[in-house]
Parts: sequence; structure tokens; C-alpha cells
Amino acid sequence: MTGILSLPRVPLVAGPTPLMLAPRLSEDVGCEVWFKRDDLTGVGLGGNKVRALELLLGEALAVGCDSLVTGAGSQSNWAMLAALCARRVGLEPHLVFYGHERPAAGNHQLAVLAGAHVQFTDDPDRDSVDAAIGETAGRLRSIGRRPYVLPRGGATALGAVGYARASLELTEQLLQSQVEPAQLWLATGSCGTQAGLVAGARWLGLPYDVVGVSVSRPVTECVDRVYGLASAVADLIGTPRAARSAVLVRTSADDPGYGIRSAAGDAAAELVARTESIFLDPVFAAKAMAELHAAVAAEPPPGPVVFLVSGGAPTLFSVPPPHGPPR
Repeated sequence: MTGILSLPRVPLVAGPTPLMLAPRLSEDVGCEVWFKRDDLTGVGLGGNKVRALELLLGEALAVGCDSLVTGAGSQSNWAMLAALCARRVGLEPHLVFYGHERPAAGNHQLAVLAGAHVQFTDDPDRDSVDAAIGETAGRLRSIGRRPYVLPRGGATALGAVGYARASLELTEQLLQSQVEPAQLWLATGSCGTQAGLVAGARWLGLPYDVVGVSVSRPVTECVDRVYGLASAVADLIGTPRAARSAVLVRTSADDPGYGIRSAAGDAAAELVARTESIFLDPVFAAKAMAELHAAVAAEPPPGPVVFLVSGGAPTLFSVPPPHGPPR
């Protein structure tokens, strides 16, 4: 724990975030489900990325940066929260989105409201963001600015430490609630959150499996990324590395692709809203919940399940369903 405590950190999370039993959903799914409410982290409309930003912005301030440059898709919860958190600590946010400029809505609209400088790559390829981030940072340096540069999703070892820390918070809540989960489920995109949870589980000797549902990349790529980041987290904080076999990632064969809603995900989100009054974002957490439901139907877990509600609700207002208008 000494390694974690020695890292610069800006306190941003209004934690601990709640751990809540979902009794009506549990009845429908067929196993005991608890929600870890990281949609209530306290910045903007909440989300898991705030935990990473505590460490990342801590480093940015420690090295004297005056601005932040990152990017993603225009509906990225990461980008919106990065802009908000940057403003909170006095850094000027610059965001790069792939694709063509469009009217601001959802997370894009909130990022603009926070005063982010936004530009589009005019290229539909997500990878186009990476070079544009570097170009933006170079332009800022050329005029004497000191930008802090972050990749899509903030998926770095330092950012992933945020969820190694969160593992300690969750462990204390599980002990207080006398819950011994068999699995912890989450949506996996840029892979940093799952990496932190895997590293945290190894560090604390936690008995549950961390199960990620890929919503962005092939499963094999996710496994490689999670394992690499989790190993780097362990090295950074001075704890044993997790085994590669501890990295569990799955996906649905019916997933229509990154950033696109699925019929199964929409049904899962509707179920959660109607049973537990919680909104899941349609392109990340909703798909993970749908996969959890399918997995329990095929093979019930040997104990309770914790599901990480990772935020992203603004996308409900900007990503249309692929199967017609809402009912």
C-alpha cells in the first residue's frame, strides 16, 4: 500500500460510492446481484473514469502542466469527464474526436459546456485520434504551453491504479455487508478499469473473478491489454503480478460493434431501470449486463455477483437504437 500512497493524487471521487443489493433484478437474472455505483463518483453525471483521473491529474499538476490533451469518440464519457476534471484543477482541456463534426449532444454537449476545446479528425477511423492528440499537444508546446497528454480512455498504468485503490474500498464494503461475491462484472473498453481491478484483486488476495465484457476490441486483444496494464500497475505499486489466467474477458456474438446499441443491451438496460431505478449506458454497461444475464442462464455462478455501474448515462440521449424508435 505504500506505493499507492506515495503517488500524487487529486481527490475527486465523492466516495465511497454505494454498494447496493439489487433484489428485484436478482430475481429476474437468477442470481444475487449487487451494484457498485461508480456512476455516482461525484463529477458531472459520474462515471468510473474519475478514479483514473485522480492519479493522472495528480501527476499533471506535480510536473507543472497547464493543459490536458486527450481524445476518443464524441460520445466518450472519458473525454467529457477528463474535461470536467481538468477544469476542476485549473487545467485547460483539449479534446480530439474521430469522425466529422456534428451538432453537440450527449457527452459532446457536456464537454463543450465545460469549456473544452474540441476538434474532429474528419476520419471515421478511431485510430485517427492518436496522431491528432500528438499534433494538438505539439501545437500547444509551440506557443509555450505545457500540455499533459493522455491516450484514449486514459488507459495507462497510472490511471489503472485508480481501480486498484477502488478494490480496497470495495473490499471494506463487502466485509461490512457480509457479502462474498464469486464474480465482479464490468464493461471493458480501453481496458484500464479491468486492469486495475485485476491488479487489486491480486494485491488483496480477493477470491472473486473479475469478468470483463468487451464492447470495443476483440477478446484476445483485450486480454493482452488488461494483462499488460495489470502487470504494470503491480510493478508501479510494488505488489505481486496477477497471472494471465486471471484475466477473464468475454463478449456477445450478437454485438453489432463499438458505440452501437444492441437489442440485448437495450433490453437489459430497460430491465435494470424498471427493477432497480438505475440507468445503464446503452453501449457499455448495458451490453455487459446483457452478457451477465446470458451467462447466468447458461451456468449460474457459485455465489453473488457484483456489477460495476460505470456511468455514461448521457449517451442515452445521443445514441439511437438500431432496431427502431423507443417503445
